[in-house]
Amino acid sequence: MPHLFRPTLLVASLLLVACSGANMAPRQDDPTQLKLLYWQAPTILNPHLSTGFKDWEASRITLEPLASFDPDSELTPILAAEIPTLENGGLSADGRSVTWRLKPDLRWSDGEPFTAADVVFTYEFLSDPATGATNAGNVQGIETVEALDETTVKITFKEVTPAWFGIFVGAEGVILPRHQFINYPGEQARTAPANLLPVGTGPYRVTEFRPGDVVVYEKNPHYRAVEQLAFERLELKGGGDATAAARAVLQTGEADFAYNLQVESKVLTELEAAGRGQVLTNFGALSERLVLNFTDPNQATPSGERSSLAFPHPFLSDPLVREAIASAIDRDTIAQELYGVTGQATSNFVVNPPEVVSPNTRFEFDPGRANQLLDQAGWVDSNGDGSRDKNGIEMRLLFQTSVNPLRQKTQAIIKQNLAQIGMAIDLKSIDASVYFSGDPGNSDTVERFTADLQMFMTGNTNPDPLPYLRRYTCDEIPTQANNWTGDNDSRYCNSDYDNLWAATVIELDPGQRQANLIRLNDLLIEDFAVIPLVHRAETAGIGDRLMGVTLTPWDMNTWNIAAWRKSNG
Repeated sequence: MPHLFRPTLLVASLLLVACSGANMAPRQDDPTQLKLLYWQAPTILNPHLSTGFKDWEASRITLEPLASFDPDSELTPILAAEIPTLENGGLSADGRSVTWRLKPDLRWSDGEPFTAADVVFTYEFLSDPATGATNAGNVQGIETVEALDETTVKITFKEVTPAWFGIFVGAEGVILPRHQFINYPGEQARTAPANLLPVGTGPYRVTEFRPGDVVVYEKNPHYRAVEQLAFERLELKGGGDATAAARAVLQTGEADFAYNLQVESKVLTELEAAGRGQVLTNFGALSERLVLNFTDPNQATPSGERSSLAFPHPFLSDPLVREAIASAIDRDTIAQELYGVTGQATSNFVVNPPEVVSPNTRFEFDPGRANQLLDQAGWVDSNGDGSRDKNGIEMRLLFQTSVNPLRQKTQAIIKQNLAQIGMAIDLKSIDASVYFSGDPGNSDTVERFTADLQMFMTGNTNPDPLPYLRRYTCDEIPTQANNWTGDNDSRYCNSDYDNLWAATVIELDPGQRQANLIRLNDLLIEDFAVIPLVHRAETAGIGDRLMGVTLTPWDMNTWNIAAWRKSNG
């Protein structure tokens, strides 16, 4: 187990309240049935082809990685028989390779054997540029993945790699069945039937999937511990909104679990008072942030590419303007009035684990300074229309995010903040099933980013934030040429950042590596490449009879769904 990062986490704090008796509805009595509400409905069940946590959550019920980090940041085996170490021969002394030994006699949910060939194939799937895998960057440092025998996989890296656990671990590392995808190579990957009816090694298998609506699961008869599973049927229902999902679990008891309760804190408290359920909160690595487009979304290349590197943004490419925006946003009001106990204003891109959270950054709500910065940059309201302009260009911005009342209220606060410094803001809300779909053909995705500003939540998916910090490297910029793959949707490109990131990949000294990670965060903040808003607690609603739910910052809510069960009364 890598002990370089072992954070002290605030996990699974329970907000317990008394029953009020209000709005009581009949209980869902059958302990073999589980109903989950995901107001952000899944649209694909292959997380390697999506950027949306909603899709990862639904996929994680049936697809598994070799290992994952638990709530204490300890690496725990899942498909692996053991965690590689120097002592057991899994880790090489030169830091260039890791060998995973797999559990024997595992089977996919269709009965086919699970072998090391499936792990090798998953690497080939991710590394093929034509596939357009959304997490292809995770395998860039790999030289080879070899099946030494049916239950042994050796990964060799191009360089010394301290973070050997960055591949095939956690939600981003789920293994795909070779036999289900081998006939859908490259650009055909998105047409594979297993994207919608996945075959996995996990506890439950999909029997029905209507994208944007519902996923139905049953026990996987080939699961390695099928006799321990509590549920005969799972229904993951999508759509609606976060408040309705919270009400269904916390107040009426119509459902057992509700995902991502992005609801005002005071509303959650009121709903919880009904006594039908509890709210689990987990201050992990997730944060809400404002993303600025460094390219012009209003110009297009001859091939029709908008937000192209060929056209820098007329004013967001100016660091004085970006600093003005950061100074004008009232993060404390957003955190305190909207998020309450489920959010804390932050100035950092990396918010967990504590060892690599920068102590060097700060934020200040200072509209006066923001106005001075814009004056200094030469942006003034020369025509008296209420918004600043320069060289005939008006400071009018399109600000987009997903449909959610909490996000729309955040948008409204930011719009008001920016209006005070002479920026005109148009707001746009996009259904989450589209916004986070990763669909290269849809211009409303986070990757295409055909707006000036956008807002969403993400974070590192394991205790090492270096893969997460990759998203601001130049190679991660989505373009028409790479089929809109890559996480650098802001189109930010800084050679100093890239060079430090590359040096950190091979840095063996723990102290220097920690300093580098903090410096990478600081470069983003000092350059106002991203404007962090709120360190968000992940919030989930659970019915008062549901047991076994354990949230971890480093995997999906459903990571241990094999242990979930309901009491009889």
